[in-house]
Amino acid sequence: QFFVFCHGLLQLSQLLVSGYLKSSISTIERRYGLSSQTSGLLASFNEVGNTLLIVFISYFGSRVHRPRFIGCGAILVSLAGFLMSLPHFITGPYEYDQSVASMFSNTTDLCQPGMLGSRGNLSDAGCTSHAARENHEVLLVMFIAQALLGIGGVPIQPFGISYIDDFASERNSPLYLGILFSVTVIGPGVAFMLGSAMLRFYVDIDKVTGDGVQLTNKDPRWVGAWWLGFLVAASLVAVSAVPYFFFPREMPKEQIKRINRHGDFPLVLLRNLRHPVYLLVVLAQVNLSAMVAGLATFMAKFLERQFSLTASLANMIIGAVNIPGAMVGIVVGGAILKRFQMSLRQCSAMCVLGMFLCLLLAFPLLFLGCPTQKVAGVTYSESFEFGHHALECNLQCNCPEKAYNPICGSNAIEYISPCSAGCRVVNIDADNSVLNYTNCSCISENGLEGFAKPGTCGTGCSHLFLPFVVLSCLAGILASTSHTPSFMLILRSIQPEDKSFAIGIQFMLLRVLAWMPGPVLYGSAIDTTCILWEKKCDRKAACRYYDNNLFRQRYLGLQFFFEVGAF
Repeated sequence: QFFVFCHGLLQLSQLLVSGYLKSSISTIERRYGLSSQTSGLLASFNEVGNTLLIVFISYFGSRVHRPRFIGCGAILVSLAGFLMSLPHFITGPYEYDQSVASMFSNTTDLCQPGMLGSRGNLSDAGCTSHAARENHEVLLVMFIAQALLGIGGVPIQPFGISYIDDFASERNSPLYLGILFSVTVIGPGVAFMLGSAMLRFYVDIDKVTGDGVQLTNKDPRWVGAWWLGFLVAASLVAVSAVPYFFFPREMPKEQIKRINRHGDFPLVLLRNLRHPVYLLVVLAQVNLSAMVAGLATFMAKFLERQFSLTASLANMIIGAVNIPGAMVGIVVGGAILKRFQMSLRQCSAMCVLGMFLCLLLAFPLLFLGCPTQKVAGVTYSESFEFGHHALECNLQCNCPEKAYNPICGSNAIEYISPCSAGCRVVNIDADNSVLNYTNCSCISENGLEGFAKPGTCGTGCSHLFLPFVVLSCLAGILASTSHTPSFMLILRSIQPEDKSFAIGIQFMLLRVLAWMPGPVLYGSAIDTTCILWEKKCDRKAACRYYDNNLFRQRYLGLQFFFEVGAF
């Protein structure tokens, strides 16, 4: 029982490391200027190390000192977690464009007519070869960390489960495994809650004093302390790893049981893959897993953009609503199975029904949303050529091309920076934060020069937020009711001696066909909907503005596509 407790703790903290990355992905994109395709690849990269080794490990399972192996794996996972936060410590402080001179820069993004020469430094300051190299280093470190995370995670689950199954009595084994399984479901929820807590702190909380931070967490330039969560999670893993070095190689069995292992590798493989029920159920699970992979990785980002939420709140919603919803679905599905003692045909009927109802609820989600707010020169043009940043009204300002410090005009149009709105005066509050911008030549109200407030105008979509969350949560509950019956279909339709092998093959197919390509596919789809890229040293960095309608249609459309596939 102590082993089960330790293993539950270890699995939870391992999931914290891998799940936390998904909760802070939009923040890491913004901090290091990554496209969603890159961040999707990063998020699924731990599966690469994992897949390469999982077959060998499952095969050699009975011949090694399993607890010690698990402990070593856990130490690798913990190292990977610490490594994930390393980029924060090897790069300089986060820099953003601002109107008030500060300790970082004496430049300003206000409209200053007649200042031609001094404007070059704002746009190209970060373009030395050092800055470019620094960015490569950051990506390299993170990809290595993710690979290590995958490799370290290999022995944890299979060895833990087989160790428990070998030495627990047949009566208790399902209970212990059920406890572990529920932990693996809770884990991601806890990870998103951790993300929600950490992203409320400013990223450079350790490098800048409180009054040096001029952003609030509602600001589109805000970057939260993404690295803090990795330190927390990695420390937890390290603590959980310790007891494993003291467990014996074998325990006195609670009860004797015989395990027969026979059958040659390729033969069993063919026998299972030729089995139509097995193959079809696994394909359905591949579709569902691909949907979940994209959902988990980019849902928070989608909520942030579509409903103008902070990263912290978006994570809170996912961790407190969507993931518990999926848990409820899995439990309800299992309970129905047990209560009505279903035959295989009834199991498959239940899966089909659950998916059909899920489709009905998921379809309206495609229409719950709003277009991108009006952004001058990006999504909205009054009198000038589309795609040019220079409006006539701010020509004399010589605006730096790359400035990004969104403001919301009194005419309800957003401008990329105070300069692009032609604002010449900034009014500052007592605590050094910006109150508003005035004398803006591009914002005209009744013939007078208008003013602007700092921050984005938002999508004006808040009234649709609640219906969206309720519908997506219900759709998730319905889809996950098919989880247990689909497993039952696999377990009962294959020969008993092939069981463990068939499950191994199933997980491997899920990894290769869903968990690995899923996030990359979703990230690429999201990238196609970007309308204004941040430029860093003449390369595309993070996306500033998406076409929200396209973003929603492609992101949720892809999700819907996989749901239909599963159905």
